[in-house]
Amino acid sequence: MINEAKSIAKPDITTFEKFVKLADYSLMDTLRADPDSTRDGNDHHPRQVFSGHFVPVTPTPLEAPEYVFHSSSFFAELGLSDDLALDKSFQQVFSGDLSAVLDPMRSFGWATGYALSIYGTEYTHQCPFRTGNGYGDGRAISIFEGLFNGKRWEMQLKGGGPTPYCRGADGRAVLRSSVREFLAQEYMHALGVPTSRSLTLYVSQTETVSRPWYSQNSKSFDPDILVDNPVAISTRVAPSFLRVGQLELFARRARSNAHPKAFEELRMIVAHLIEREYLSEIDQSLHFADQIVELAKILSERLTSLIANWLRVGYCQGNFNSDNCSAGGYTLDYGPFGFCEIFDTEFQPWTGGGGHFAFFNQPLAAEANYQMFWAAVRPLLAEDADVLERLDNVRQGFAETMQQQLQTMWAAKLGLAEFNSQLFNQLIKLMSQSEVDYTILFRELSNIPDDILALKKSFYVNTSTQLDEKWQNWLTAWRKLVIQDDNQEEVSKKMKQVNPKFTWREWLIVPAYEQAQQGDYSLVKELQEVLNHPYEEQSQAIEEKYYRLKPKALFNAGGISHYSCSS
Repeated sequence: MINEAKSIAKPDITTFEKFVKLADYSLMDTLRADPDSTRDGNDHHPRQVFSGHFVPVTPTPLEAPEYVFHSSSFFAELGLSDDLALDKSFQQVFSGDLSAVLDPMRSFGWATGYALSIYGTEYTHQCPFRTGNGYGDGRAISIFEGLFNGKRWEMQLKGGGPTPYCRGADGRAVLRSSVREFLAQEYMHALGVPTSRSLTLYVSQTETVSRPWYSQNSKSFDPDILVDNPVAISTRVAPSFLRVGQLELFARRARSNAHPKAFEELRMIVAHLIEREYLSEIDQSLHFADQIVELAKILSERLTSLIANWLRVGYCQGNFNSDNCSAGGYTLDYGPFGFCEIFDTEFQPWTGGGGHFAFFNQPLAAEANYQMFWAAVRPLLAEDADVLERLDNVRQGFAETMQQQLQTMWAAKLGLAEFNSQLFNQLIKLMSQSEVDYTILFRELSNIPDDILALKKSFYVNTSTQLDEKWQNWLTAWRKLVIQDDNQEEVSKKMKQVNPKFTWREWLIVPAYEQAQQGDYSLVKELQEVLNHPYEEQSQAIEEKYYRLKPKALFNAGGISHYSCSS
């Protein structure tokens, strides 16, 4: 679970001129542009996109951009010099101004459409045209795709201005949400959870937008004021930004025979997915139908492993629709996400979410998204009954695969060689009754204490003598299973590689982005450093600040305990 240390060579990309030479646009070179799109990317107003895999579009530059920060660790992985983040041309491009591009980089980016399904039900009314042809990347514009150390990465501006999919919105992101997403992506990577990554963050010194948010000390469920926010652009990076909802869009068009090339475009996007995300795992010499079955198998494994990891670290996606489900099987779109502090199987911080996206319901949401993936690729196998049956068998095995992944994860969190359902169910009940802090409890268990006093550091309520006895009985039974042949130190070490010491606590993130809005980025950088080493013991000062219970005064606080997706 914990990332192994890697020796990273001295960065060899030290100039913008060297950077642009890495450009390699597989998506735009192999897939189809919307035939109604412009050639120069001047396409910023809501409209229906009836066909094609992408729309060429130029981002809208930030006014008076200012550097906030970048991910030094990710720069190093890519072979980029830290100095690039402050390079004038690099800063221009990644704050939305493509006038600085050099060949072979292109002077426009691209946005993609996708469909929306929630728990297996198809929706179109989020699209302003009620057809689904106007739904997609409304403010996310990919501007670069290239090969870094032999690995393909796509770089996408979040908040880069309106696209044809903007649904009438301004296409901007605010500094608050940009700071959250930047920190969260790098934190998830440090946790060992597959995720998109953060590259850079720039903010406008003059441009603001109004968004609904919460007043000081608000206990309101919904935002109660309008706030002027600095506009920011963050760059998120992934092998691709292909989503299950994207496959769905082309499957819907093929199913309804929306245009003469609909079925062909479905086949093309699935082939592109395999090439972008599964090239090293799927034998390209196989018949295409067999490649699809292999794709289904591997995505099932990736997606179930991802959800097990989410539960392991306390992460709740909040809005795990098919359009927020990466077809590559990693975490994507940090909007209404949160991390569970007080243990609650129904934890869900997003006010627009609902119980179906709650913490412990994420396996069901994942299966519903996988169902839509299966339904999207199935038409490509319609003429081969044997292969179709194999695909259907993979679909039917998803729930069992998920259960196996979850049991393996829970056993690892508890330091057990195999999952023990009785012990686990007893623990979940005790955790709920004592209102434990999810992260602190499992980290304290990782020390394998013989008395519950150590565990009480994680309790939000005073427990009765009777409840304490139940805890002690559970602890004794657990220790008998965990400690064998004097292996306590070894088990403890393994558990600490699974159970992080430091977690995302929204009430500690809020002051960081509030200070950032005033031009002070020191707390953001401190958080970046702490969250980049979540499993390690850190200084006493850091422990006192970040390894503690949520203050009671912040319970039910708007913008902290719950929040809208206003970004």
